[in-house]
Amino acid sequence: MSCGLQERIRLLLPPLCFLAPSAPCITHHCCHIVAVSGDLMSDYTTYIVLQIVPEFVPSFTRQLLARGYQEIWYTPDGAPLIVSVSQGHCFYHGAVRGFEGSSVAVSTCSGLRGLISLNASVSYLIEPLPASTDAQRHAVFRAERLHLPGGSCLHHHGNMGQEEQLDEFIHGMMSPRSVREKRDLSKNMKYVEMLIVADKAEFEKHGSSLEKTKVKLLEAANLVDKYYKALNIRVALIGLEVWTSQDLISVSDNPHSTLAAFLSWRRKQLRVLPNDNAQLITGKSFQGTTIGLAPLKAMCSDYQSGGVNTDHSESAVGVAATMAHEMGHNFGMSHDSAGCCQARAEDGGCIMAAATGHPFPRVFNGCNEKELKSYLSSGGGKCLFNLPNTRAMYGGQRCGNGYLEDGEECDCGEEEECTSPCCNASNCTLKAGAECAHGICCDNCKLKSPGVLCRAPSGACDLPEYCDGKAESCPANFYLVDGTTCAGRQAYCYTGMCLTLEQQCLSLWGRDGRPAPDLCFKKVNEAGDMYGNCGKDQLGKYRSCKDRDAKCGKIQFCIETTVTVGNKRIQCMGTHVYKHGAEEVQGDTLDPGLVMTGTKCDDDSICFNGECRNASFLRADECNAKCHGHGLCNNNHNCHCDPGWAPPLCDQTGSGGSVDSGPVISHSETLHNNNMSVYFFETILLPHSYLVYSIFFQAISFQSCWSSLWFSLCFWLLLDSGAATGISSAH
Repeated sequence: MSCGLQERIRLLLPPLCFLAPSAPCITHHCCHIVAVSGDLMSDYTTYIVLQIVPEFVPSFTRQLLARGYQEIWYTPDGAPLIVSVSQGHCFYHGAVRGFEGSSVAVSTCSGLRGLISLNASVSYLIEPLPASTDAQRHAVFRAERLHLPGGSCLHHHGNMGQEEQLDEFIHGMMSPRSVREKRDLSKNMKYVEMLIVADKAEFEKHGSSLEKTKVKLLEAANLVDKYYKALNIRVALIGLEVWTSQDLISVSDNPHSTLAAFLSWRRKQLRVLPNDNAQLITGKSFQGTTIGLAPLKAMCSDYQSGGVNTDHSESAVGVAATMAHEMGHNFGMSHDSAGCCQARAEDGGCIMAAATGHPFPRVFNGCNEKELKSYLSSGGGKCLFNLPNTRAMYGGQRCGNGYLEDGEECDCGEEEECTSPCCNASNCTLKAGAECAHGICCDNCKLKSPGVLCRAPSGACDLPEYCDGKAESCPANFYLVDGTTCAGRQAYCYTGMCLTLEQQCLSLWGRDGRPAPDLCFKKVNEAGDMYGNCGKDQLGKYRSCKDRDAKCGKIQFCIETTVTVGNKRIQCMGTHVYKHGAEEVQGDTLDPGLVMTGTKCDDDSICFNGECRNASFLRADECNAKCHGHGLCNNNHNCHCDPGWAPPLCDQTGSGGSVDSGPVISHSETLHNNNMSVYFFETILLPHSYLVYSIFFQAISFQSCWSSLWFSLCFWLLLDSGAATGISSAH
């Protein structure tokens, strides 16, 4: 396809219309095309031919809008209007016939619009002409003609090589079952149930038209879903909320205060509209070059899973690129370091680049995949493994669309594409003798027995899941409720991870990383500057740490900071992130040098947004008390019982497990031994393993901290004042 377009475009897409159950469907969109080339525009009429040859994928992976999808907007007096939408399916992913490696993400909801990528270098956008009264008038133009404002960010992950080697070392010390499960996590399909919120400025930016606002943001969501498919992640839109009357939070040009307000609002809305992640799209501009902000490693957190994004482009691809980038930070992805991105800058570069421009980025890279794998292996992203319910599917039901719906026993797609030996494609019924057709709990058309392990725990805070003997899919992923103690009561579980200062230091620095004495945290973090702080306030200014909160601030970096205690000198070192050529540049992630929310900061206390709070607010002990001492609560606040005790309250004999994750495997002793291996590693070996890492890293070379953009160290040196004097005089 070129700007002198004189031929029909043939797109390979999922089902769009249904002429005959057994025949491919050809849909013709007659469009008056305005093809843009340089300063010239040529008008002519052509047909966009969508040749529908269904591409089979598992029954739960085609849908953009999840079951229960809602649209919410507001009357002039502020009353919410909630609508459950049931319109025809109009979002598609596919490829261009004859172009290997091509991709397509289009919608037909309101005209034909979307992205057509022939290869890494040639991409086109097609959109209806905004001022046209003729619904068939469209514009097709090269993607690089879409101008996006430039943006930069300070966050840079420099010690990638060390972290990868550290991960491999950790994996090698863990039990075979745990290693296998961790490595498989990145290959399993994962699902983000996302909420998009548009503020009043975004609504007004589209002429106060609810329809125009919806169309743009739904198209952006479709593109984000397309980008993340390459990482085995599907993004299902659970809701779209447009603040048509007034903003429900304070949205300003300060990204920090806007993010804090939005995440607080989301937390309060979770019971009304549960979601894994929420993204605010604002029509306002943030200060400087910032176009978005998001917490790092926060996916699935009730308190931090989300981000804020400015709508900085007329096309949906601009906000889609920003939203995908900020979600990437939630997934634990840092900005690309040198050598990570293989896509050329003139072709858009990569989604996780520190700076953006035009054309738009649309690909992730190998570094992003490794960081995602590391995050999932550490216990992050626990909410991503439950399958979206496809019954009562948006767009109507039909046998052969690949979705298992009410009244169907199976659905393997059209007859021409179905390869299942268990399912009759013609009527979506199971073949004689078959009990199931798909899923990890289905083997050779038979349901696996109750209690067969289908997902092993990935760490001390994760829980195993078992087939229930009734469903072909593994239950959703469950983990210990936030606030449960782990690592020999030296840490707390938070969002499925056992967070310790030791682990954070090791991941930032490597062989010498271990926490400084409490006095280092107190003396340096009370300064309230870039080297020592408890984060930023809503005005973007550094917050000085109160004494109680000091261990929830910076993991210190103060090369020349020495604290004197009696006749001892303590040299404190920590973390600082900066960019060459400037003392500080506004970035799009919260400071990765801060102690992570969920880390233990004192006896019975936990870090939460830069404050050391009593862990009782998480109410873990209150929940665990109902398990009668024979189990612990999961994140659904149900008891997961020890072997020998039965759910729901672990007060009667039984096989263990919970009402959520299925019955315990019959040969529980094997599982118990494997879990004890993980427990021993995480509670006994890991807190004392820095000596092992010191020996390990002596045998490998790694990039000097001084030549990277990351400076991170959290260890301490106790020097006798006399010895220090002797050393000084000797030199």
